[in-house]
Amino acid sequence: MTPSDRRAPRKPMRAIIDIGSNTVRLVIYGGPLRAPEVLHNEKVTAKLGKGVAENGALGGRASTAALAALARYRALLSLRGVDRVDVVATAAVRDATNGQQFLEKVAEMGFAPRLLTGEQEAETSAHGVLGAFPGARGIVGDLGGGSLELVDIDGETCRHGISMPLGTLRLPGLRASGDRGFGQFVTASLKQADWAAEPGATLYLVGGSLRAFARVAMARLNWAIDDPHGFELDPEAALRIAKTLVRKVPGTLIALPGIATSRMNSLPDTAALLAVLIRQLKPGKLVFSSWGLREGLLVEDMPAGIRGQDPLVAGMSAFVQEQGIPPQIAAMVAGWTVAASPPSGFERRERLRLATTMLCLAASTVEPNLRGDIARDWALRKRWVGAGTTERVMLAVAMLAHAGRLDVPPQLAALVSPESLREAQAWGLSTRLCRRFSTCAPQGLSGSSLTVTNERLVLTVQPALMALVNDGVERDLKALGAHLGLKTHVR
Repeated sequence: MTPSDRRAPRKPMRAIIDIGSNTVRLVIYGGPLRAPEVLHNEKVTAKLGKGVAENGALGGRASTAALAALARYRALLSLRGVDRVDVVATAAVRDATNGQQFLEKVAEMGFAPRLLTGEQEAETSAHGVLGAFPGARGIVGDLGGGSLELVDIDGETCRHGISMPLGTLRLPGLRASGDRGFGQFVTASLKQADWAAEPGATLYLVGGSLRAFARVAMARLNWAIDDPHGFELDPEAALRIAKTLVRKVPGTLIALPGIATSRMNSLPDTAALLAVLIRQLKPGKLVFSSWGLREGLLVEDMPAGIRGQDPLVAGMSAFVQEQGIPPQIAAMVAGWTVAASPPSGFERRERLRLATTMLCLAASTVEPNLRGDIARDWALRKRWVGAGTTERVMLAVAMLAHAGRLDVPPQLAALVSPESLREAQAWGLSTRLCRRFSTCAPQGLSGSSLTVTNERLVLTVQPALMALVNDGVERDLKALGAHLGLKTHVR
C-alpha cells in the first residue's frame, strides 16, 4: 500500500469563483484552515477583458463562454456538496459599460457575485501574499488579464493599493507604440496614480503570467526546484532574462511542462512590463507567489488564532497525518533530538526543524527504494506554503541524511550555505537515530534522552530500555557524533 492509498477523501471546505479579465476559475479548497489544499481547480479562458480593452464592453461571445462556465461550476458545487461559495469579479466586469447586466445574469444562477474595486483587489491579493509569507514587507504586484495592482505591505497590513489598466490583454496594444512609448506610458501611469516605492524593497509578484516568467527563469538557471512559489530572483538577472524574451515572436518560445500555450505567448509582453517595473521601482529582489487574490479571500476570513499559525507546520501536520504519522509524535521526536541541532537563533528555523522531522518520519513509511525519489518529490516539488528555496533544500537534504545519504547533489549544494546543509543533515541523522532506537514510541522517548555534555554526545537510557541499544543504534549515534564533531557515549 502506498501513502496515497491511505489518504482518506478530504471534505471540501469552501469554493471561490474568480471572474477575471482573462479566465473564469473555480477552486475548491479543503484541508487545514491555515494551509488550505486545492481539491479541485479548473478554468475557462473566456477573455472577458478583450472586448473591454477594444470597445469598453464585455463581448457577447466572451460573456456566453463565461456564463456557460459558471453554469457548470454551479452544477459541480452541487454535486460536491459545497455550500460556501464566494464569487468575485475584477477588472473586466468593473470597467465594462455592461458589467452590471452581466452580474445580474450571474446572480440569476444562484450566486451572490461581489464586484471588487481596484483598491479592494489590490489589498486582497496583498493579504494572500501576507498569508503565504508571514511578516513579508515590500510591494505586491498582481498582474491579471485586465489590470496590474500594486500595494505596499509592512509585515501585517497593506496600504496604498492601486489598480492600473496594464493587464496582459491590454499589453499588446500598448506595446505597439514601441518600447520607448510603452515605457513612458507605464511610467506615466505610476506617476498619475501617485505611486512610488522605497528603493531596495522586495517585490512580491502574483499572477499566472508572472509565474510563467519565473518558470522560464528557473529553467534557464537550471534550478533544482520547479515550483515557482517562493522562487527568488535578483533584479539584474530578471532584467537579463526579460531582455531575451521581449523580442520573441509569440509561438516561437519552447514550451515548458505545465504552462499553457497562451501563457507562453504572452511572455514577451509580460517581460516588457516587468522590465519597466524593475527600472522604476528599483526592488532589492523579486519573490514569486502562488497565493494571491483567491487565497487572500481565505486569509481575510481566518480567525486571528488560525492566521497566527505557521503555514508550513500547519500544512506539514495535515500531510504527515495522512501518511499515518501523528504530529504529536513528531513533536516529541523533535524535542528528543533538539540537542543535536546547532543553535540557529531564529524561531522560524526551529519551526522548520519540526516540519523536517515530520517529513522524515513520513518518509520512513515508504519503501526504502523509493525514498530517494520521495526526498525530491516531497521536499522540492510539492508546494509548501511558507517554505522558500532555503527551506525546501534543507527539507530535502535532511530527508536524504535520514535515509543514510550524506552526499548532497551539487544543484542543491549551490543554493544554500554549507552551514545550513550541515544543520539539515544533523536533523536527518538525529531523527534516524531516534527512530532506530525507539521506533518513536512515547515510552521509549520518555525513558531516554540525547544530550551534549563535555564535548560528548550522550544517549542516556533507563535500564529497562537498554535492550533497545544494539549495533545499529550505536552506529547511528557515532555517525551523528562524527557529523557534529563530538565523541559519543551511551549511559
